[in-house]
Amino acid sequence: MDNLTNILTIKDLLSRHGFTFSKALGQNFLINPSVCPRMAEFCGAGKGVGVIEVGPGFGVLTHELCKRADKVVSIELDKRLMPVLAETMAEHDNFKVINEDILKIDLHKLIEEEFKGMRVVVCANLPYYITSPVIMKLLEDKLPIEAITVMVQKEAALRLCAEVGTRDSSAITVAVNYYSEPKLLFHVSSGSFMPAPKVDSAVIRLDLGGKTRVECKSEKMFFRVVKGAFSQRRKTVLNSISSAMGLPKAEVEKALSESGVMPNARAEQLKLEDFAKISDSIYDRGNKDV
Repeated sequence: MDNLTNILTIKDLLSRHGFTFSKALGQNFLINPSVCPRMAEFCGAGKGVGVIEVGPGFGVLTHELCKRADKVVSIELDKRLMPVLAETMAEHDNFKVINEDILKIDLHKLIEEEFKGMRVVVCANLPYYITSPVIMKLLEDKLPIEAITVMVQKEAALRLCAEVGTRDSSAITVAVNYYSEPKLLFHVSSGSFMPAPKVDSAVIRLDLGGKTRVECKSEKMFFRVVKGAFSQRRKTVLNSISSAMGLPKAEVEKALSESGVMPNARAEQLKLEDFAKISDSIYDRGNKDV
Protein backbone atom coordinates (compact mmCIF):
# COMPACT_ATOMS: atom_id res chain seq x y z
CA MET A 1 0.00 0.00 0.00
CA ASP A 2 1.84 3.06 -1.29
CA ASN A 3 -0.43 5.90 -0.17
CA LEU A 4 -0.14 5.55 3.59
CA THR A 5 0.70 9.24 4.02
CA ASN A 6 -2.53 10.27 2.28
CA ILE A 7 -4.97 11.72 4.81
CA LEU A 8 -7.97 10.16 3.06
CA THR A 9 -6.31 6.73 3.19
CA ILE A 10 -5.50 7.20 6.87
CA LYS A 11 -9.07 8.26 7.69
CA ASP A 12 -10.41 5.26 5.78
CA LEU A 13 -8.15 2.91 7.79
CA LEU A 14 -9.13 4.61 11.03
CA SER A 15 -12.81 4.24 10.21
CA ARG A 16 -12.77 0.63 8.99
CA HIS A 17 -10.61 -0.63 11.86
CA GLY A 18 -12.24 1.52 14.54
CA PHE A 19 -8.83 2.87 15.46
CA THR A 20 -8.28 6.03 17.51
CA PHE A 21 -4.92 7.62 18.29
CA SER A 22 -3.56 7.00 21.79
CA LYS A 23 -2.01 9.98 23.55
CA ALA A 24 -0.66 7.63 26.21
CA LEU A 25 1.34 5.77 23.56
CA GLY A 26 2.49 8.97 21.87
CA GLN A 27 0.92 8.04 18.53
CA ASN A 28 1.53 10.61 15.79
CA PHE A 29 1.57 9.11 12.31
CA LEU A 30 3.54 10.59 9.43
CA ILE A 31 1.68 12.26 6.56
CA ASN A 32 4.72 13.87 4.92
CA PRO A 33 5.63 11.52 2.02
CA SER A 34 9.25 12.70 1.79
CA VAL A 35 10.35 11.77 5.31
CA CYS A 36 10.27 7.95 5.38
CA PRO A 37 12.15 7.35 2.10
CA ARG A 38 14.96 9.55 3.43
CA MET A 39 15.01 7.71 6.76
CA ALA A 40 15.10 4.34 4.99
CA GLU A 41 18.06 5.47 2.87
CA PHE A 42 19.97 7.05 5.76
CA CYS A 43 19.52 4.02 8.05
CA GLY A 44 21.40 1.75 5.66
CA ALA A 45 18.52 -0.54 4.65
CA GLY A 46 19.59 -2.53 1.59
CA LYS A 47 20.71 -5.87 0.22
CA GLY A 48 21.89 -8.22 2.95
CA VAL A 49 20.50 -5.97 5.70
CA GLY A 50 17.88 -6.76 8.33
CA VAL A 51 16.01 -3.92 10.04
CA ILE A 52 14.48 -3.74 13.51
CA GLU A 53 11.73 -1.11 13.62
CA VAL A 54 10.11 0.19 16.80
CA GLY A 55 6.48 1.37 16.68
CA PRO A 56 5.50 0.94 13.00
CA GLY A 57 2.14 2.66 13.33
CA PHE A 58 0.26 2.13 10.06
CA GLY A 59 3.49 1.05 8.34
CA VAL A 60 4.56 4.21 6.50
CA LEU A 61 8.26 3.82 7.35
CA THR A 62 7.93 0.03 7.38
CA HIS A 63 6.82 0.05 3.73
CA GLU A 64 9.95 1.98 2.69
CA LEU A 65 12.21 -0.30 4.73
CA CYS A 66 10.67 -3.45 3.21
CA LYS A 67 11.30 -2.11 -0.30
CA ARG A 68 15.03 -1.89 0.47
CA ALA A 69 16.02 -4.42 3.14
CA ASP A 70 16.09 -8.21 3.05
CA LYS A 71 13.89 -8.40 6.14
CA VAL A 72 12.07 -6.04 8.51
CA VAL A 73 10.89 -7.00 11.98
CA SER A 74 8.69 -4.38 13.63
CA ILE A 75 8.00 -4.35 17.36
CA GLU A 76 4.61 -2.82 18.19
CA LEU A 77 3.11 -2.53 21.66
CA ASP A 78 -0.44 -1.61 20.57
CA LYS A 79 -2.30 -4.82 19.68
CA ARG A 80 -5.03 -2.73 17.96
CA LEU A 81 -2.55 -2.13 15.13
CA MET A 82 -2.07 -5.81 14.32
CA PRO A 83 -5.05 -6.06 11.88
CA VAL A 84 -4.17 -2.68 10.37
CA LEU A 85 -0.60 -3.78 9.63
CA ALA A 86 -1.86 -7.10 8.27
CA GLU A 87 -3.70 -5.05 5.62
CA THR A 88 -1.17 -2.27 4.92
CA MET A 89 1.84 -4.60 4.75
CA ALA A 90 0.15 -7.52 2.94
CA GLU A 91 2.30 -7.10 -0.20
CA HIS A 92 5.59 -7.57 1.68
CA ASP A 93 6.70 -11.14 2.38
CA ASN A 94 9.86 -9.87 4.09
CA PHE A 95 7.89 -8.27 6.95
CA LYS A 96 7.12 -9.56 10.43
CA VAL A 97 5.44 -7.77 13.32
CA ILE A 98 5.88 -8.74 16.97
CA ASN A 99 3.29 -7.51 19.48
CA GLU A 100 5.67 -6.82 22.37
CA ASP A 101 7.14 -4.04 24.51
CA ILE A 102 10.52 -2.97 23.09
CA LEU A 103 11.78 -2.33 26.63
CA LYS A 104 11.08 -5.92 27.69
CA ILE A 105 11.91 -8.00 24.62
CA ASP A 106 15.16 -9.98 24.34
CA LEU A 107 16.75 -8.32 21.32
CA HIS A 108 19.79 -10.60 21.27
CA LYS A 109 17.46 -13.58 20.86
CA LEU A 110 15.38 -11.76 18.23
CA ILE A 111 18.45 -10.92 16.14
CA GLU A 112 19.78 -14.46 16.38
CA GLU A 113 16.43 -15.96 15.32
CA GLU A 114 15.35 -13.45 12.65
CA PHE A 115 18.51 -12.11 11.01
CA LYS A 116 20.98 -14.96 10.54
CA GLY A 117 23.76 -13.95 8.16
CA MET A 118 22.49 -10.36 7.83
CA ARG A 119 23.91 -7.04 8.88
CA VAL A 120 21.41 -5.41 11.26
CA VAL A 121 20.31 -1.81 11.76
CA VAL A 122 17.56 -0.14 13.77
CA CYS A 123 15.21 2.44 12.27
CA ALA A 124 12.23 3.96 14.03
CA ASN A 125 9.93 6.90 14.54
CA LEU A 126 10.10 6.85 18.34
CA PRO A 127 7.27 8.08 20.57
CA TYR A 128 8.63 11.04 22.53
CA TYR A 129 7.85 9.56 25.93
CA ILE A 130 10.15 6.53 25.52
CA THR A 131 12.97 8.10 23.50
CA SER A 132 15.69 7.92 26.16
CA PRO A 133 14.77 4.48 27.59
CA VAL A 134 14.66 2.88 24.12
CA ILE A 135 17.93 4.43 22.94
CA MET A 136 19.70 3.46 26.16
CA LYS A 137 18.38 -0.11 25.95
CA LEU A 138 19.63 -0.42 22.37
CA LEU A 139 23.05 0.89 23.41
CA GLU A 140 23.45 -0.83 26.78
CA ASP A 141 22.38 -4.24 25.45
CA LYS A 142 25.48 -4.12 23.21
CA LEU A 143 23.65 -5.66 20.28
CA PRO A 144 25.31 -6.77 17.03
CA ILE A 145 23.89 -3.79 15.13
CA GLU A 146 25.64 -1.24 12.93
CA ALA A 147 23.53 1.86 13.43
CA ILE A 148 20.43 3.29 15.08
CA THR A 149 18.47 5.81 12.99
CA VAL A 150 15.53 7.36 14.83
CA MET A 151 13.18 10.28 14.68
CA VAL A 152 12.84 12.02 18.04
CA GLN A 153 11.70 15.35 19.42
CA LYS A 154 13.94 18.13 18.10
CA GLU A 155 15.03 19.19 21.57
CA ALA A 156 16.01 15.62 22.41
CA ALA A 157 17.89 15.31 19.11
CA LEU A 158 19.98 18.40 19.88
CA ARG A 159 20.79 17.05 23.34
CA LEU A 160 21.65 13.57 22.10
CA CYS A 161 23.89 14.91 19.33
CA ALA A 162 25.50 17.69 21.36
CA GLU A 163 29.26 17.68 21.71
CA VAL A 164 30.42 16.39 25.08
CA GLY A 165 31.95 19.26 27.00
CA THR A 166 29.53 21.94 25.79
CA ARG A 167 26.60 23.68 27.46
CA ASP A 168 24.03 21.51 25.63
CA SER A 169 25.55 18.25 26.87
CA SER A 170 23.96 16.12 29.57
CA ALA A 171 24.35 12.67 31.11
CA ILE A 172 22.58 11.04 28.16
CA THR A 173 24.83 13.00 25.76
CA VAL A 174 27.84 11.40 27.44
CA ALA A 175 26.22 7.95 27.32
CA VAL A 176 25.35 8.21 23.63
CA ASN A 177 28.85 9.43 22.78
CA TYR A 178 30.41 6.68 24.90
CA TYR A 179 28.69 3.97 22.86
CA SER A 180 28.36 5.61 19.43
CA GLU A 181 29.04 8.47 17.06
CA PRO A 182 25.84 10.54 16.87
CA LYS A 183 24.84 12.71 13.91
CA LEU A 184 21.81 14.93 13.36
CA LEU A 185 20.53 14.22 9.83
CA PHE A 186 17.51 16.47 9.18
CA HIS A 187 14.59 18.27 10.82
CA VAL A 188 10.91 17.33 10.49
CA SER A 189 8.17 19.91 11.14
CA SER A 190 5.20 19.17 13.40
CA GLY A 191 2.89 19.53 10.40
CA SER A 192 4.36 16.31 9.00
CA PHE A 193 2.26 14.29 11.46
CA MET A 194 -1.35 13.40 12.14
CA PRO A 195 -2.34 14.42 14.73
CA ALA A 196 0.24 17.21 14.73
CA PRO A 197 2.36 17.35 17.91
CA LYS A 198 3.18 20.68 19.55
CA VAL A 199 6.89 20.40 18.79
CA ASP A 200 9.11 19.72 15.78
CA SER A 201 11.14 16.54 15.36
CA ALA A 202 14.53 15.55 13.95
CA VAL A 203 16.11 12.40 12.58
CA ILE A 204 19.42 11.30 14.08
CA ARG A 205 21.77 8.41 13.40
CA LEU A 206 24.01 6.71 15.96
CA ASP A 207 26.85 4.74 14.38
CA LEU A 208 28.19 1.85 16.44
CA GLY A 209 31.72 0.72 15.81
CA GLY A 210 31.67 -2.40 17.96
CA LYS A 211 33.59 -0.80 20.83
CA THR A 212 33.18 2.18 23.12
CA ARG A 213 34.78 5.49 22.20
CA VAL A 214 36.77 5.70 25.42
CA GLU A 215 38.21 2.96 27.64
CA CYS A 216 37.66 2.77 31.39
CA LYS A 217 38.37 0.19 34.06
CA SER A 218 34.76 -0.09 35.19
CA GLU A 219 31.82 0.85 32.99
CA LYS A 220 29.57 0.80 36.04
CA MET A 221 31.83 3.29 37.82
CA PHE A 222 32.07 5.45 34.70
CA PHE A 223 28.31 5.90 34.54
CA ARG A 224 28.01 6.44 38.28
CA VAL A 225 30.48 9.31 37.97
CA VAL A 226 28.66 10.74 34.93
CA LYS A 227 25.28 10.52 36.65
CA GLY A 228 26.71 12.02 39.82
CA ALA A 229 28.41 14.87 37.99
CA PHE A 230 25.19 15.88 36.21
CA SER A 231 22.92 15.30 39.22
CA GLN A 232 23.32 18.92 40.32
CA ARG A 233 24.32 20.85 37.22
CA ARG A 234 24.70 24.19 39.02
CA LYS A 235 27.23 22.75 41.43
CA THR A 236 30.87 22.00 40.76
CA VAL A 237 31.83 18.44 39.84
CA LEU A 238 33.62 18.24 43.19
CA ASN A 239 30.42 18.89 45.11
CA SER A 240 28.01 17.02 42.86
CA ILE A 241 30.11 13.82 42.61
CA SER A 242 30.89 13.85 46.32
CA SER A 243 27.24 14.32 47.23
CA ALA A 244 25.75 11.87 44.73
CA MET A 245 28.29 9.09 45.35
CA GLY A 246 28.65 9.58 49.09
CA LEU A 247 32.41 10.09 48.88
CA PRO A 248 34.55 12.46 51.00
CA LYS A 249 35.32 15.69 49.14
CA ALA A 250 39.05 15.20 49.76
CA GLU A 251 38.93 11.87 47.93
CA VAL A 252 37.00 13.28 44.97
CA GLU A 253 39.33 16.29 44.83
CA LYS A 254 42.33 13.97 44.63
CA ALA A 255 40.69 12.03 41.79
CA LEU A 256 39.99 15.27 39.93
CA SER A 257 43.57 16.45 40.43
CA GLU A 258 44.97 13.16 39.11
CA SER A 259 42.66 13.50 36.09
CA GLY A 260 43.71 17.07 35.32
CA VAL A 261 40.23 18.43 36.11
CA MET A 262 39.75 21.60 38.14
CA PRO A 263 37.55 21.05 41.23
CA ASN A 264 35.41 24.08 40.31
CA ALA A 265 34.61 22.72 36.84
CA ARG A 266 31.00 21.98 35.88
CA ALA A 267 29.88 18.63 34.45
CA GLU A 268 29.02 20.18 31.08
CA GLN A 269 32.65 21.24 30.66
CA LEU A 270 34.10 17.73 30.89
CA LYS A 271 35.05 15.55 27.92
CA LEU A 272 34.57 11.78 27.65
CA GLU A 273 38.22 11.25 28.55
CA ASP A 274 37.80 13.36 31.70
CA PHE A 275 34.94 11.21 32.98
CA ALA A 276 36.95 8.06 32.22
CA LYS A 277 40.02 9.33 34.10
CA ILE A 278 37.96 10.41 37.12
CA SER A 279 36.11 7.09 37.29
CA ASP A 280 39.36 5.13 36.95
CA SER A 281 40.94 7.14 39.76
CA ILE A 282 37.98 6.56 42.08
CA TYR A 283 37.90 2.88 41.11
CA ASP A 284 41.64 2.48 41.79
CA ARG A 285 41.13 3.74 45.33
CA GLY A 286 39.13 0.66 46.18
CA ASN A 287 35.70 2.19 45.64
CA LYS A 288 34.49 -0.81 43.68
CA ASP A 289 30.92 -0.77 44.99
CA VAL A 290 30.09 2.90 45.61
